[in-house]
Amino acid sequence: MILESFKPSFPTEIIEEGRVKVLVPELKAFVKLPSDYAPSKAPVFYNPVMELNRDLAVLALQAHQRKVEREISVCEPLTGCGLRGIRFAVEVDGVGKTVLSDINGQAFRLASYNVQMNGLSKRITVRMKEANFVLSGHSAPRMRFDFIDIDPFGSPVPFLDSAVRALRDGGLIALTATDMASLCGVHPRACLRKYGGNPLRTEYCHELAARLIAGCLTTVAAKHDLGVSVVFTHRGEHYSRVYATVKYGAKNADESMGNMGFILHCFKCFHRETKKGLYEVELLKECRECGSRLRVAGPLWLGKLSDTGFCDMMEQESRKRRLRFGAKIAKTLNLIKSESSAPFTYFVVDNLCDALNLPVPPLKVVIEALRKEGFQASSTHFSSRGVRSDVSAFALKEMLRGLAKTTPSDAGE
Repeated sequence: MILESFKPSFPTEIIEEGRVKVLVPELKAFVKLPSDYAPSKAPVFYNPVMELNRDLAVLALQAHQRKVEREISVCEPLTGCGLRGIRFAVEVDGVGKTVLSDINGQAFRLASYNVQMNGLSKRITVRMKEANFVLSGHSAPRMRFDFIDIDPFGSPVPFLDSAVRALRDGGLIALTATDMASLCGVHPRACLRKYGGNPLRTEYCHELAARLIAGCLTTVAAKHDLGVSVVFTHRGEHYSRVYATVKYGAKNADESMGNMGFILHCFKCFHRETKKGLYEVELLKECRECGSRLRVAGPLWLGKLSDTGFCDMMEQESRKRRLRFGAKIAKTLNLIKSESSAPFTYFVVDNLCDALNLPVPPLKVVIEALRKEGFQASSTHFSSRGVRSDVSAFALKEMLRGLAKTTPSDAGE
């Protein structure tokens, strides 16, 4: 399709991101009220806030390509203006066949124009099709993709079945979920309906959200005899993002299902514990610390949320590039890598101190005190005030009481 004379029917502007230039909706033209969310008001979806998300996607895809050491194929079936898919084709070495698609006619035309503007017409195919239709059309052997990026406005669940069937053995899938109200326990019925697991409104609800997404992917993949390995997970301000590879075979699917289980939480004393398994599992009803009723999150993923080696490869790729958020990416990857083998869940120091009516000590003081006592302790990218540790809630509260007597508060850290 020749698009030199393409003239969109809405205000647009050219932006630069990474190593590409694309035409996008001029978002300020679609804001009439202070409460308006411009990306959803525009006729074609484009969210500048997700640049960091797209940067990390580029690094993750390059890490995956380095791992498989061959040319890879890519599909982004919810492409919007095409920015993400175009960045993959331009910035990731070894990307061959790339398919972008959007059911929105204006998005299709805008993405097609952007592909042409970047000189990628021979490498990228743009379609105007529903996402599941595109993915299902690539479910046959030798037609499947090495990487599928599902980045919807809302939940990725409606696309999981067709996505896993369109992945080749060893392929990588990335899932973004922006329906955090359901995943974080504000709308638990919606979460149970969509993701098949119960959420909880705990201080570590964002970790639970990632585990619910990974758990849903695991159970869907297992139906098709596919095993799942989560290689990278990160949290944004309004979303959770999970990357996982799939491995063919019923045995691999069974092994993945072995990472499913439950997290039990006491809202009175902050005690939490995990229970792996889905079959003949007995869950405690009373907290072993205070005797109060335990609440249950899950079933969800209880395996690792990130792979250290994969994070190392992403770090190496990041150092080679000049990205706008390079410093933030380096800090985020370092945090994620440090907590990849840390205990499940995390404690938010401020919440514990509020419950105990104590001043809030600096987080680094709490971490140092825990390590001095022989406990594991690390920060978490899920919360700037969170600490991962194998300490019990009871012991941590006693430690905070002791620190309150000797350490100045630092609630604003």
